[in-house]
Amino acid sequence: MNRPRSSLARMILWRLAAGLTLFLASLWVGVELARAGEIVPAIGVSRTLDGDEPSRTFASLAIRGDLLPLLQAEVGVGYHSEDVLDQELEVRMWPVTASLWLTPLPALYAGGGVGWYHTTFDYASGVPLSDETRENYGVHLGGGLKVPLGGAAAVDLGGRYVMLRPQESPLIPQHFDPDFWTTTLGLAIRF
Repeated sequence: MNRPRSSLARMILWRLAAGLTLFLASLWVGVELARAGEIVPAIGVSRTLDGDEPSRTFASLAIRGDLLPLLQAEVGVGYHSEDVLDQELEVRMWPVTASLWLTPLPALYAGGGVGWYHTTFDYASGVPLSDETRENYGVHLGGGLKVPLGGAAAVDLGGRYVMLRPQESPLIPQHFDPDFWTTTLGLAIRF
């Protein structure tokens, strides 16, 4: 089917205009996200719900960006270690998490997300079991407070409750709850 040249030219111009508009809108959103980004290195303490072990320290690094005026997205990675079962088992985790935070005020955030927990079970040398590594998925709820240190940085105080599926171990008790709390102190650096 042959179209008249004027309608073919009009169709090409409309497609070019639509493509250019989409490109410029994507560029604008990218620039806004880049201006609103933060990198947040942090240290913290964690404590399991089961067991009487003392709190343990951990480190994390997150990148946050504004999605909407009252919503931030965050991707983070960390290292977390806990002794369980009277120090017969050390559980080490390398969590990779994704979170959505509501920010009703610039200094406050609350929300939750999901995580992938690469977990190593390291048995004590006196335990006749082989170490093993598992991959678990979990969810977390939390929030925090940012105290500005000028326009480029803020002290970030945060907390999370992480929920994982119950774990099994050949040791007694054979079932334990790996859920834990974390409290962090970080520096949110805007870029």
